[in-house]
Amino acid sequence: MKLINSLFLAISILLPMKSYSQELPLSLEDLIPGGKTYSKYRAEMPRRISWYGDKLTYIKGDSVMIAPNTDSETAQMLLTLKEINNNIKLSDAESPRSLNYVQFVSPESDKLMIVSPEKIYLYDIAEKKIAGSFTSFEKMDNHDLSAKSANLAYTIDNNLYVQTPVGKVYTVTEDSDKGIVNGQSVHRNEFGINKGTFWSPQGNLLAFYRMDETMVTGYPLVDISARIAALKDIKYPMAGMKSHHVTVGVFNPATQQTVFLKTGTPKEKYLTNIAWSPDEKSIYIAEVNRGQDTCVLKSYDATTGKLLTTLFTETNPKYVEPENPVLFLKNDDTKFIWQSERDGYNHLYLYDTIGKLLKQVTSGNWDVTSVLGFDEKGENIFYVSAEESPVERHIYKVNLKNGRKEKLSKEEGVHYAALSASGKYISDIYTSQNNAGKVAVTETKSNKTHVFHTAKNPYRNVQLPEITIGSLKANDGNTDLYYRVVKPLNFDANKKYPVIVYVYGGPHSQMVDNSWMGQARGWDIYMAEKGYIMFTLDNRGTSYRGINFENATHRKLGVIETQDQMTGVEYLKSLPYVDAGRIGVHGWSYGGFMTLNLMLRHPETFKVGVAGGPVTDWKYYEIMYGERYMDKPQENPEGYKETNMVERAGDLKGRLMLIHGDEDPTVVMQNSLQFLNSAIKKGTHPDFFIYPGHGHNMMGHDRVHLHEHITRYFDDFLK
Repeated sequence: MKLINSLFLAISILLPMKSYSQELPLSLEDLIPGGKTYSKYRAEMPRRISWYGDKLTYIKGDSVMIAPNTDSETAQMLLTLKEINNNIKLSDAESPRSLNYVQFVSPESDKLMIVSPEKIYLYDIAEKKIAGSFTSFEKMDNHDLSAKSANLAYTIDNNLYVQTPVGKVYTVTEDSDKGIVNGQSVHRNEFGINKGTFWSPQGNLLAFYRMDETMVTGYPLVDISARIAALKDIKYPMAGMKSHHVTVGVFNPATQQTVFLKTGTPKEKYLTNIAWSPDEKSIYIAEVNRGQDTCVLKSYDATTGKLLTTLFTETNPKYVEPENPVLFLKNDDTKFIWQSERDGYNHLYLYDTIGKLLKQVTSGNWDVTSVLGFDEKGENIFYVSAEESPVERHIYKVNLKNGRKEKLSKEEGVHYAALSASGKYISDIYTSQNNAGKVAVTETKSNKTHVFHTAKNPYRNVQLPEITIGSLKANDGNTDLYYRVVKPLNFDANKKYPVIVYVYGGPHSQMVDNSWMGQARGWDIYMAEKGYIMFTLDNRGTSYRGINFENATHRKLGVIETQDQMTGVEYLKSLPYVDAGRIGVHGWSYGGFMTLNLMLRHPETFKVGVAGGPVTDWKYYEIMYGERYMDKPQENPEGYKETNMVERAGDLKGRLMLIHGDEDPTVVMQNSLQFLNSAIKKGTHPDFFIYPGHGHNMMGHDRVHLHEHITRYFDDFLK
C-alpha cells in the first residue's frame, strides 16, 4: 500500500496546478473508473506499448506501429488487423475483431499471440502465417506461454495442463480435492508472487506451485444472487491458525514426468522468488520461515529435486520480505544480482553461484524500485530508483565492473521503463504533476533521448482545483512526511472550509508523488469542486523510504500511522481557512482501518468518517500479511489489543459509516460485523452499507454509485 531535505528541488511540485480556461464542473461519471464519460478525461497515451526486438511498438486504431527511436525517424506501420486476418484466413467467428486480443510473445520473439473464442493462435510476423494454435477450453485460465518452446501452460479449475503448438494436451496434475491448487499464485500474492508457473529459459521444463489448503479452515461467503442463497467456501488462514503447505513441481513435457523439489520441513513456510539457472539445470528459491524473520536462498536440482546449495541467509528482527528472484548476468552464468534491504534500503548485490558476495552494486539512503536488465554485452545493469527523491522515480545505468553510474531519465516526475531485446534502448513512460504523460526512447549507450509522444492535458477545457504537494516533519522532529492538498474550486482564503482526510497509510503504498496531478484521485477533484479541502499524507509504514521507515509500525499497526496523520491534521488546523470543527476522514481497506483509528483515537477531532472494507481486528486477517506486520496473536497479545478497533467501538462520537462487499475474500465482512456488534453493546451508532455480490472493491458502474454514496454522507453530516 525522496525530495531532499534542504530544498524541494522539483519546483513545479510546489506550484499550484491550475487551468485558466472555462469552468465546467466534472461529475462522478467523468472522474470515477466505470463512469460513463470516464474515458473522456484520461490522457491520451499510445496503447499497448511493447518492445519487438529493438523496435518500440504501440497500437493505433487497427494498426501496430513502430515508434521512432531518434529525432530523425518517423513512426512506421508494422502490420494491421486486416493484414493479420487476411493471412491467417480464419472464420469470421475466430478472427480477431480488435488488436486488444493480440500481443507480442516477448521482445525477443517474432510471434504474436492472438486470442479468439475457440483458439489461441501464434502468428509469425516475419513469415506472415500461423505458427501454431491451441484449443481454448472453458474455464481455461492463468495462461503462460514459453517464448522459446511455444508450449502453453494453463489451469482449469485447480489443475495444471500444458498444450503444445500443434494442440497436443498434457495433463500435469489430476488433484480432485478442492483444497489442492496447482499452477496458481500462492501465499496470497505476498513476497512479489503473482503467478504459479515458471518456464525454464528454453521452455523445456515447467516449474509450478502446488498448494495444499486442506488443513486450512474454510470460510463461508454467501452468493445472494441465487434463488436460494448459495454457500461459497474459501480457504482463509487467519493469523495464528494453520497455514497451507506449498511445494514446487517440475514438469518435463518430453517425458511427461513431474519431480517435486525436496524443500523439506517445516511445511509451514513460504517458497518465493522462483528463478531458473540459465542452463535449466537448477532452480533458485528464497525460502522464508513462517515467522518471516529469516530468508534462506537455496538452489535445487531440477531433475532430481534434491537440494544443491544453501547460498546465504538473511535475517531481520522484525521481518524480511524478498520480492525479486535472482537475476543472472547476461553473459556470465556463474553470477547473479540479488535485491536486499540488508543495509536499510533496497539495493543490488552481486553474487556467484556458490553464495559468495562479490560486491554491493548500489548503495545510498534510497530504494531501488525495479531492475530492467542488462545492456548488450552485459556490462551495465539498468534500474529505476527513488534516489532523486522519495516522490519521484528515475532511470539509471551502473557499470558492474567500475561502479560508474549514469542517469538516463531527463525530466522530473515518475518514470516507468522497459528495456529492448538487446538492451540498446529503453522506453520511458513518465508523468509529473503538470505533465499528463510522455513517452520517450533513450539510446542506452549515448544517453540520447527522443520524446515521441506528449499527451495533451485532458482537463484543458476545465477549471481544476488547486493541487499542492509539500512536506512536514513527523513528531520525531526528523522524518519528512509528504502530503497533498487539493483546495476547493474558486478557493477564497477568507472563507472557512471543511476538510476530508483521504488515507491509506499501509505497507506497499504511496499516495503522494510527483506524477500527474500529484496522484490526486477523481473523487478528490469532485469533492474539491463541491467546496471541500482534500488532504492526503504518506505516514511512516508506507513504501520507498527504506526499511526503518516502513517497519516502524511493526507489532502495533495503526499507532504510529495515526500519530503521523495527526501531524497532518495539526498542520491543517493551523491554516486560517480550515474549519477545525468540520474535519472528516475516508479510506478503504488499510485506509478503512486507519479511518477507524483516527475516528476512535481522536473522536474530538473527526466529525465524520467513512471506512470501506476495514480491518477492525487483526486476528481476523490472513496469516501472510498479518503475521509479518503483527506476529501471531499469541506472540503479541498487547499489540493485538492496542490495535483492536472492535474494542474501541464505544469511543465513537462522530458520524461513521462502514461499507463492505458481502463477498469480500480479502478483508472478510466479519470485521465490520464484529465492530457493529460491539457498537450495539457499547451504545454507539455507526451506519452500515453493503454492496451485494462485490469483493474487496466495487467494480464497474457500481463504483460510481459507491462514490455517490460516500459523497452524500459527507454532504449530509460535514458540509
